[in-house]
Amino acid sequence: MYNKKAVLAGVVAFIILMTAPFWLNAGREHKKLELEKPQFEKECVEPIKWMRAGHMQLLDNWRNEAVRESKRDYTSEHFKAGHDNKKFKKSLTLTCLDCHKNKKKFCDKCHTYAGVKPYCWECHVAPEEKI
Repeated sequence: MYNKKAVLAGVVAFIILMTAPFWLNAGREHKKLELEKPQFEKECVEPIKWMRAGHMQLLDNWRNEAVRESKRDYTSEHFKAGHDNKKFKKSLTLTCLDCHKNKKKFCDKCHTYAGVKPYCWECHVAPEEKI
C-alpha cells in the first residue's frame, strides 16, 4: 500500500463523521411528545400503543373497505378479546375527530414531531378549529 497514512486518516475521518450525531447527543434527554387527550372517551378503537404504530394502516383499511366494499362498521380487535363487541363507524371525521377534536394539537403536532406528511386532507375537509 503506497498511501497507508492517507487511507488510515480517511477511514478515521469517515468513522468520526458517521458517528458524530451519536456522540454529540449522548447524555441528552429525549423530549417526549405530549398530545392533547380526548376529554370524554377513555379508550380508543384499539389500544393506544397499537394506534401509535398502526393508525395509518387502520385508516387505509377503513378507506378501502368503506369505499370499495361498503363495509362501514368496525369491531375492535381489542374489544373482541374479552370485552363487549363495541362497534365503530369507519370514518376519520366521525370517529377519530369526534374524540380528537383539535387537529392542530393532536394530528398536526404528532405528524410534525415524526416528520411525516399525511395525505388525509387531500380528500377530507380539514376540521375548523374551535377556540
